[in-house]
Amino acid sequence: MPADAGVTKVDFEGPDVAVYVNNVSFVYKDESIIRNISVAIKKRLIVRSESSKLMDPESAVKRIKEIVPPEAGIPEEGIRFVPEFSEVYIEALKPGLVIGKGGTNLINIISDTKWIPKVLRIPTMNSDVIKGVRNMLFKESPFRKRFLDSIGNKINKPIMKSEWIKATALGGFKEVGRSCMLVETNHSKILIDCGISPEPGIKGTEANTAGENKAFPYVANMNATINDIDAVILTHGHMDHMGFIPYLYKFGYTGPVYCTPPTRDLAALLLYDYTRLVIKSGGTPLYGEKDVRTMLMHMVTRDYGEVTNVTDEIKLTYHNAGHILGSGTVHLHIGEGMYNAVVTGDYKYGFTRLLDEADTRYPRIDALFTESTYGGPRDITQNRKESEIELLDAIQATVNNGGKVIIPLFAVGRSQELMLVLENYINNSPKYKMEAPIYLDGMILEASAIHTAYPEYLKYSVQQRILNNNSPFESEIFEIAKGEKSEILDKGPSVILASGGMLNGGASLAYFKEMAEDPKNLLVFVGYNSANSLGRRIQNKVTEIALPGEDGKLEQMRVKMQVRTVEGFSGHSDRRQLIDFVKNIRPSPKKIFTMHGEESKCEDLSRVLGNMMHVESRSPMNLDSQRLK
Repeated sequence: MPADAGVTKVDFEGPDVAVYVNNVSFVYKDESIIRNISVAIKKRLIVRSESSKLMDPESAVKRIKEIVPPEAGIPEEGIRFVPEFSEVYIEALKPGLVIGKGGTNLINIISDTKWIPKVLRIPTMNSDVIKGVRNMLFKESPFRKRFLDSIGNKINKPIMKSEWIKATALGGFKEVGRSCMLVETNHSKILIDCGISPEPGIKGTEANTAGENKAFPYVANMNATINDIDAVILTHGHMDHMGFIPYLYKFGYTGPVYCTPPTRDLAALLLYDYTRLVIKSGGTPLYGEKDVRTMLMHMVTRDYGEVTNVTDEIKLTYHNAGHILGSGTVHLHIGEGMYNAVVTGDYKYGFTRLLDEADTRYPRIDALFTESTYGGPRDITQNRKESEIELLDAIQATVNNGGKVIIPLFAVGRSQELMLVLENYINNSPKYKMEAPIYLDGMILEASAIHTAYPEYLKYSVQQRILNNNSPFESEIFEIAKGEKSEILDKGPSVILASGGMLNGGASLAYFKEMAEDPKNLLVFVGYNSANSLGRRIQNKVTEIALPGEDGKLEQMRVKMQVRTVEGFSGHSDRRQLIDFVKNIRPSPKKIFTMHGEESKCEDLSRVLGNMMHVESRSPMNLDSQRLK
């Protein structure tokens, strides 16, 4: 660091290095200073002003408002100061105007106030989750500083050369649900994902009737205590990948969880909802909202492409997975070139309207762990265009016949994808113009709002619409469902997008109960239903089911409504896409392991990939350990 910067202190701050200086404007006026040092030390460098040099907050607010044009849309309470990090959070509807051309506004703010600006996008739709997460992180800044300092010192110890690397399947192998894998060396232990099963009938902590609890990963069998874990790496914000993480904190885990910024916010949405839903259904959740909050306070976010040390010998890089907002495949660089592994989590290597397809370029791959959800020989979906036409035709026929359509959806991902499809056809194709309202119910609105806060993670066409105040998620064709379900259904033909993709709970199940016995109505599945879910049973043409009524007692119900499954909208890759992904991945992996799929699908896909790539390919089962090196 040049002497003119006036360095006063250097801290390890989580995986980053924080340098405090007397002359912060000197550093930021020459962007090559930070870049060159970051390259030299192979870490992200953060330069901050010494606290004695900071302008008082009242004067700083005044100066920031003079520098940033009013059109940026900074709200009344949109400027907040975090002295622990010498940072100022600036929330705005148009962050680009805060940044200024070539970053000129940011440089002027730093130069004049000495505070380092962190610009946050305000979602175009109201989001209580984003407000809550940002408020929490702001209020807990003193804790966050102490936490990051502690893990920074732990990460940045002298590198110990490991002699071996091992991966142990703790959940989600030869099954879908409770995904969890332990990667360990002589000196490091990290968990990749730690989820719970999506299967029905599990109220919080109950075991199933067979005596084995298949809801949760085998963390008790990993031959290590919770505090032996150095880090948890989260691939994306779905419950079968993250639903067990707050439980780790409940029982003493104090380390970091790494994820992308959107994944953190989606985690808050779904985990808080889980605790409330279990209580509402008469069960006992695994953990409370306090434990979810603790998890959020320990999250360290990283964007795609950022190389980050999670231990002294393991580096993490996220790549776009194309599955849901912020989903990432995980690239691990272990040792100084000793071993490289890619763990895909869930990914989509094919067309969607919402996201770009999964990345296939990595620095090096010795082992690939790939999902196999649709890896069976028959898991070939039809052309996407045909799927969209099939869906629109089915909706139109039902509405024209005086019926109502219910589409159960996962609130995150499939909901936004279906909204884009409906909005495109109804607004651009005269054939599909219809008078029937399209209602949104459940968590779909909050999840869509989070999408608008992170347009840079979306497909370019969607990104541009959000940036130009034309968000497809706020189209006039959509209406927010208000009032009782029966009141909405009494209004005549309609289309209802409701959260609860497998009909295991949520708004979709409530609508289904009201609509099931009318043959004019239509139920459309467009996503995955796990083997024992209510959705799968209905797909398998069960005509009588027993569901709990308002008093909790089971009530018999006949399924007379039409039931249809339209393939092609999944956020998972079908068999062809899975094979194409592995075929196109560069460089080619030397070993392949299949996971996250029903047993027969994992085994079949493993055989096919091994023969195709001429490499060793296996389908481990839970509790299997693979020595990688």
